[in-house]
Amino acid sequence: MKYFIYSVLFLFLLSSCSQKKVWQWRGEHRDGVFDEKNLLKSWPEEGPPLLWEYEGIGNGYGSPLITSEKIYVNGEIDSTGYLFAFDLKGCLLWKTEYGKEWMASFQGSRSTPTVVGNKIYTCSGMGDIRCFDASSGERIWGINMIDDLHGKYNRFGYSQSLMVDEERLYCSPGGADTNVVALDRMTGKLVWKSPAKGEISAYCSPNIIQRGKQKILLTFSEYQLLGIDPLDGKLLWSHEQDTLADIHANTPLYNDGNIYYTTGCGNMTVKLKLTGDGKSISQLWQNKSLDNYMGGCVKVGSSLIGSGARKKRLFRVDCETGLTIDSLNIGTGNTIYADGMIYMYNQKGKMYLVDIQAGKMEVVSKFKIRKGTKEHFSHPVIHNGVLYIRHGVALLAFDIKAKEQSL
Repeated sequence: MKYFIYSVLFLFLLSSCSQKKVWQWRGEHRDGVFDEKNLLKSWPEEGPPLLWEYEGIGNGYGSPLITSEKIYVNGEIDSTGYLFAFDLKGCLLWKTEYGKEWMASFQGSRSTPTVVGNKIYTCSGMGDIRCFDASSGERIWGINMIDDLHGKYNRFGYSQSLMVDEERLYCSPGGADTNVVALDRMTGKLVWKSPAKGEISAYCSPNIIQRGKQKILLTFSEYQLLGIDPLDGKLLWSHEQDTLADIHANTPLYNDGNIYYTTGCGNMTVKLKLTGDGKSISQLWQNKSLDNYMGGCVKVGSSLIGSGARKKRLFRVDCETGLTIDSLNIGTGNTIYADGMIYMYNQKGKMYLVDIQAGKMEVVSKFKIRKGTKEHFSHPVIHNGVLYIRHGVALLAFDIKAKEQSL
């Protein structure tokens, strides 16, 4: 009997070791929640201490990706897209070209790299998907979603931060029969293609949710939220947007059998209930105040928190009823959560620290981002007590770790 138990434990440990950590857009679960502790609960008037800055990463709106060893970020210089690699002290290690970048509207990079093991995956606004060696920047493979997967451009270029799960990479070319596809992440070869609803892609970075042994790929196309079986590409269900516009850039959230999504020009914020088999959905509620286009929202306890577009406020919505229970007049922007606090980086360049513990949201601290160029669209990132903000050509790192009190 004991040999059987040892064998089971060995296989479990072997399986755990073989599942490489995925470093990706908006944190471990793509939900804007960063598992950080012992962070400052207020900042000086001029903001937290600036550890370092680097101006020269090129035009772009994609967030930086921080791993345990390096920082990666995409940027456009003279119409060419580059992947930059830094050490954690902000020293440039290397940069490598990944293709032509989007230049027609809001020129610059759009997406955040994804790192799995020693491989890093990027996507350009022109649809170039590349796999690089994460240590050296050497190219391993590449395809183009237009040329190789006969996709179709949308209005503002491909803005997907690529989803990797196990040995597959998922993306949305937006073609008639290649609306969503799965690729072998080691080779870039096509595993399956799904026509879904045959629409062009939106601007959504997909997410894979898991209920027991079942997984479901969630992403948006032009007018639909799609639920797809990641094993074979079968469309399980879809949820149509009652406002026909294609700016659906927020990654859907999942919790305890429920899906939450926010679309600024679709159905606004919606809660869906998955059936037990995951093959159909029902709508539980709709909130039209929280109508964020691309700033994301976070689920904290029984609340959804994010900013509005028409009413430029930070909203708190009750997850059970769908009712707005609180709001703050601090503009519209990008929302993340860490260590009991909301961090909101608004589109006027102000970074807010918001306390939500007392039942009512309260601004504790704020400061202005004065470095960088163009729009303040990039989502902030927190890693090991450091707040990273990308503003166009500038990457900034702020120390937000609480200092230990001396006895």
